[in-house]
Amino acid sequence: MNKPLDYILRKFISAGSLDVTFANGKTSHYQGTTPGPHAAMRLTTPAAERSLLLNPGLGFGESWMDGSITPLNCTLYDLLHVLMLNAMNPAGHIGESLAAAARYLRRKKIQFNPESRSRKNVAHHYDLGEPLYDLFLDKDRQYSCAYFRTGNETLDEAQEAKKHHIAAKLLLNRPDLSVLDIGCGWGGMALTLAKDYGATVTGVTLSTEQLRTARARAEAAALSDRVRFELMDYRHVSTQYDRIVSVGMFEHVGIAHYRTFFEKIRDCLTEDGVALIHSIGRNDGPGTTNPWIDKYIFPGGYSPCLSETFAAIEPTGLWVTDCEILRLHYAKTIAIWRDRFAKNRDKAKALYDERFCRMFEFYLAGAELSFRVQGHMNFQLQLTRSQTAVPLTRDYITGAENRA
Repeated sequence: MNKPLDYILRKFISAGSLDVTFANGKTSHYQGTTPGPHAAMRLTTPAAERSLLLNPGLGFGESWMDGSITPLNCTLYDLLHVLMLNAMNPAGHIGESLAAAARYLRRKKIQFNPESRSRKNVAHHYDLGEPLYDLFLDKDRQYSCAYFRTGNETLDEAQEAKKHHIAAKLLLNRPDLSVLDIGCGWGGMALTLAKDYGATVTGVTLSTEQLRTARARAEAAALSDRVRFELMDYRHVSTQYDRIVSVGMFEHVGIAHYRTFFEKIRDCLTEDGVALIHSIGRNDGPGTTNPWIDKYIFPGGYSPCLSETFAAIEPTGLWVTDCEILRLHYAKTIAIWRDRFAKNRDKAKALYDERFCRMFEFYLAGAELSFRVQGHMNFQLQLTRSQTAVPLTRDYITGAENRA
């Protein structure tokens, strides 16, 4: 038995319980003082034990990927549920606490995302290939939090509702409004705003794969006269627009660039313009990105808290005319993605390999739990240059959604 790890686990597990079989075959039971889920795992190598002792934020995921951590009589999700729930314990894990403190000191450097690095970061994840994303996303390939008005919607229905919820906040109250879509993905939002609301949309992205698909979709929908897509960093946009929308892109800006981002929003909005920013966020103050996520999934990415977001907005003179917190919507979204990926795992393995599938399973399970037990959420911020750009009350949002 790894005695230092055993000692830490006895302090770490405060809710639920965990059984651990160490590399030497010995098993220990760790019981929390408050009710919670139960899970069990086997550590098959001393290296896995060391990684959990010294840097579990990175080491657990890597050990899972190489097969040296195995859930026993439970799923990976069950195991992560116990560990991520207990990670919120103030006593915590001293090894992870020290590693997190070191990451926090370096977070501006970790999230320094000039244009060249931003392109590389985007390609790392979003250019993996469309066949992969077709295995688990909705038909419109919305790779962001869906919107469950009742909680009983299908994924396609909830993603469609998300687009119309955002459109309502953009106050598309007259035809031919010009819209800038920053981080346009595969083009679904831009095409919806053009087709259903008569907007003229420019989408910008750093993903060559997404750009090709978005352009093809616009042509197939006979909307090329109303929608155009460009391979462009948001920092190079110079035209003013009536409306600006950005969904799931702010997480990739980097804290060192927040002021630049919101100044660009201000400069690119017309005087009576409206912007809507949809982003993952956190409710527990400024922090850092999990090192495994940063290395394998979203390099340079970070889920901001509202305090640091508002601090970057305030000097720009922009008005925050609406703020909505979506709490469990992304958890529900990712749960569906996770189920779909599991059903198509063999296809994913044929596209990549077993290690990739284990990586993606870990990513989806951890992402869902970050919203269920670790305080992640989504926020939508409506921004204007003028305090009179939108109506006095939020009634127009519901009205627009009902009409849609």
